[in-house]
This record gives sequence, structure tokens and C-alpha cells, in this order.
Amino acid sequence: MLDFIKALFTKEKIDTYVFRPLDKCLIKKQYLLDRAGITDGFAVIFAIPYYTKACDGKRNISAYATGRDYHMYVKELRERIVPLLKENFPDVNFEMFADHSPIDERHAAVSSGLGILGKNQLIITEKYSSYIFIGELIVGASLPDGYFKEIQPQICENCGLCQKSCPWQRGECGECLSAITQKKGLLSDSEAALIKKYGLWGCDICSEVCPHTKKALQNGSIYSPIDFFNTLELPYLTYEKVSQMSEEEFSQRAFSWRGRDTILRNIKIGGDQNGERRNSRAEKED
Repeated sequence: MLDFIKALFTKEKIDTYVFRPLDKCLIKKQYLLDRAGITDGFAVIFAIPYYTKACDGKRNISAYATGRDYHMYVKELRERIVPLLKENFPDVNFEMFADHSPIDERHAAVSSGLGILGKNQLIITEKYSSYIFIGELIVGASLPDGYFKEIQPQICENCGLCQKSCPWQRGECGECLSAITQKKGLLSDSEAALIKKYGLWGCDICSEVCPHTKKALQNGSIYSPIDFFNTLELPYLTYEKVSQMSEEEFSQRAFSWRGRDTILRNIKIGGDQNGERRNSRAEKED
């Protein structure tokens, strides 16, 4: 079964994953396992890299939002993988999760060696830095001996660049910059100034200045090999582009959950002066 799973992942260009028994995971939403009919088994925790070449150029939104919403990717991935697993192993229950998960994803990822925990609380992988989402395939079967070894969770080397560069940590804003870009309704003058200065949606500053990102950019490993994230990219938003999107097209974007009015408001505030390549911060760090 494990060879079959590995072959499926290889076909899907998923190359960073680890195995962890469920009894070693922190269960947060037991009802999701109950719904899947899984009482015991293991998780395959995998990284979903999303950074693409389009993120290197002119953009005014966070890198994760340049492509389509990753929840769509996970849904499509599940539809390809889970039926095949059930067909080949009919006595075993399988389910796939991301974001809305039965387990603590970060704990499982760090405790199993998928990556290290950054001071910014993001999971940092060697290949993709922190430009990943985390998903897991839950399997209702025992994990063979030798496929799991408990490790001491690792944290980053504590260079402090992420905290020194974060507008929130520096006291430039009273809450996370990303949260400010996602607010509905009217913004204060100081909030609007932050959007105009830093970008229309989300925030990548702590990832951009990270030495792991600099290394991954230099060796070229940071770019996602997954086709989903390398198509229909939209790194630079304009009022015309967003206002003219069909409902179907808009619904595929990572910012769509906040509604069109919110992102159009941010575009009006930001104008065109915050679209230069923001990850240049990482390149300037020695």
C-alpha cells in the first residue's frame, strides 16, 4: 500500500511528505475521523508548494493568492487519489484533509520532520522554505515498522529577521498586516496607509526576509512543480481585472471568500505603487 501511495504522490509531483501514526498526532476534530470511519491508522503529511515564477515579478498580493485557491487543488487531488486507493484496497478507509483537519497539522509536520518551526510560526521546509500549504492523507491501517521515527521538533536558527521586519512586531500596526487587508467595511487612515505601502492582500514579509527563502530562491528549488499553481496566475490585481471577472472566475481566487467589494476597496487604496517585486527584501539580506 505504501508503495502505491508513493507512486500516486510521484505522479502528482508531491515530493515532500512524511508518515506519522495517528496515535502520535494531536487529534483536534475527532468527528472528522469518525465521519471517515477511521478509528486507528496513520497520516501521510505532505507539503503543497505554491510559489511560482510569476511570484518573482510585479505583484501586489501575497504569493499564495497569485494562483487559484489551494482548497480547489486539494479537492481535485482527493478526487483523483482517494477513489483509486479505495478501489485497490477496499478493506481500508481513506480520507484527505487540508486546513480543516482532524489533526494539528503543524505539530504533526514538525514532529515528523517535514520541516522546522520558524519564529513566525510557519513551517519551513528545506526545498520550498515556508511557501507551502500542509495536507494529509489519513489511512485506516497500521503503519509498518520502520516508517516512523519520533524526532525532537526543530525550530529555526533564530536569526530574528522575520520579527524585526514584521510591521506588527515593530509596532507599525496594532494587528497582523494580513488581517488588516482582509477587513470588511471602512478602514482607518492608518490601515489604508499600510495597504498602500505594503500590498493589497496578505503579507509575505516574514517569509521574504527568511534566510531559508533566500537559499531556496538561489538554488531554484522554491518553485512549485505542481501544474495547478502554474496556471491561471494573477500576481498583479487591477480594478478592471477584478471588477470584470465572472462570478465563476472570482470564486476560484484565494481572496474570494471576503467578497469582491473588499478586494476592490483595497485596489482603490493601493493604486499601482505597491506592485514591485516584494521578495527583493530577501535578496538584499546577507
